[in-house]
Amino acid sequence: MGSSKDNNGDLESKMDVNGGENEYPSGEFEYKTPTAWKSFMVNLRMLVAYPWLRVRKGSVLYIKLRGKITDQLKSRFSSGLSLPQLCENLIKAAYDPHISGVYLHIETLNCGWGITDEIRRHILDFKKSGKFIIGYAPVWHEKEYYLGCVCDELYAPPSAYFSLYGFSRGASFYGGVFEKVGVEPQVHRIGKYKSFGDMLTRKNISEENREVLTTILDDVYENWVDKVSQAKGKSKEEIESFINEGVYQIEKLKEDGWITDIKYDDEVKSMLKTRLCIAEKKKLPLIEYKKYSRIRKWSVGLSDGKDRIAVIRASGSITRVGGSFFSPSSGIVAEQFIKKISKVRASKRYKAVIIRIDSPGGGHVASDLMWREIKLLAESKPVIASMVDVAASGGYYMAMAANAIVSENLTLTGSIGVVSLNYNSEKLFEKIGLNKEVISKGRYAELFTDNRPFRPDEEKLVAERAQNIYEHFRDKAACSRSMSVEEMEEIAQGRVWSGKDAASRGLVDAIGGFSRAVAIAKHKANIPQKKEVTLVELSKPSLSIQKILFGMLSSAIGIDKTLKHLQGDFATSDGVQARMDGAMFHGSGGSSSAVPNFSFLKDYIASL
Repeated sequence: MGSSKDNNGDLESKMDVNGGENEYPSGEFEYKTPTAWKSFMVNLRMLVAYPWLRVRKGSVLYIKLRGKITDQLKSRFSSGLSLPQLCENLIKAAYDPHISGVYLHIETLNCGWGITDEIRRHILDFKKSGKFIIGYAPVWHEKEYYLGCVCDELYAPPSAYFSLYGFSRGASFYGGVFEKVGVEPQVHRIGKYKSFGDMLTRKNISEENREVLTTILDDVYENWVDKVSQAKGKSKEEIESFINEGVYQIEKLKEDGWITDIKYDDEVKSMLKTRLCIAEKKKLPLIEYKKYSRIRKWSVGLSDGKDRIAVIRASGSITRVGGSFFSPSSGIVAEQFIKKISKVRASKRYKAVIIRIDSPGGGHVASDLMWREIKLLAESKPVIASMVDVAASGGYYMAMAANAIVSENLTLTGSIGVVSLNYNSEKLFEKIGLNKEVISKGRYAELFTDNRPFRPDEEKLVAERAQNIYEHFRDKAACSRSMSVEEMEEIAQGRVWSGKDAASRGLVDAIGGFSRAVAIAKHKANIPQKKEVTLVELSKPSLSIQKILFGMLSSAIGIDKTLKHLQGDFATSDGVQARMDGAMFHGSGGSSSAVPNFSFLKDYIASL
């Protein structure tokens, strides 16, 4: 990778895979004060807009950050928060003359550090407009405070629960459970750090797994301490002392400057009314996140450019084919993803493509087929892989076909390794009185039977097959990252890296979020950084009839969600899996015959 420089000089240095210095644009948000004419036109558009698309002057954008936040676009009927829509709302609010500020109500979050960093970045970008952003939360954990501390002011009720005591990471091991119920997981993992098999076969943590988890935990802890110390103007020593002191008294938190004041939600709203000179008897003009999501960018003076960049979002586990009518697939379905990629490759409308990846991996065949299509696309136009919370194993397989890879500091990535898994339930069947007879023709026809262990020749075949798949994965990664196979082997072996560590080892090109991916896409497509582009979302939400019907059916008959998840993973994947630790794998044969065994196992454990 050589050195390149952007015409506009908006650059951020990075180290390339060979240790040399390369430069990519940072994509940092620059707030431009709207002209009087632009403000006039925005007011005029709002005046003639439909009533449900109007924003009252002096309104406060009300965002309740709570629960699951995904990188997917949401329809108005969908639950949960959408990261792209949330970020767009903050950009719109920064320029909207009808919005006076933001009231951020933070509840317990269910998302990774990649998404959290993207939200934090957009809060800081919004503040460049000079408008206020007020944070309020009744419950504070590390992730919630990480966002709240960059608000202008931070409030909590007298009963607020603070739990800022540090970070921990647990690992569960089911080897003893399987041993007691009579099931033997037959695991073949390639890569000493590929620890998924440990969860099923061991009774305690391996040294390799401990090393990985400790390194990632250190990265998370150091990042949190560093960012919070910057936001609060305190030294790192003060932050660490605060964590270790175990402070929970709300009065002390106020006294030491961790929060602005102690107020209930209604008191914060009354305070905002006073600031905005609103009469006590009148309501605070709040506009909620969902309603504000309907406001178009052009209506607040944000124009798109002539050049188009396609955005494809890929989230969830990877499978090769979609589900049935009554069980529609979620996650990344390779055959659907490939169709999108093929259309973009055939189209002359797009100057570049950004693929947003948030996946722990999945089927090896599906991952490889998508890798091929992305590689072909990258030969015709710039493709930037932008990682979210996790892009590991099969997720990294997809990313490595791109022209450049962008990751957040704490994205979990790498995990270049494979695992095959089969269950020998011979002893369980004996306990419950089940006899299973198999008639076969062919030496390896019973390779994935579940009523006996592998024969030595069968075990050898499975191990060699997994090794072959691993070598293909590793060698492709080495080629895509301009490394020798020996160099890639050092950082592969199934090891999970944080984005920061992956970048220093050449697995990632640049650290940043979506805006940096856009800047790099413009850079590679020879589009000036200051020139606006149109981002075309090709992963828009659809409300399919089968999803509605299946959702109603599931509720009506009470389908066990855990079992349904296992069945989906086992029935729709192909062969050996390229998946990060912590997600379910299935046997090398891809047979769904293993699913009934989980029914037996589940019922047997319940009866103990």
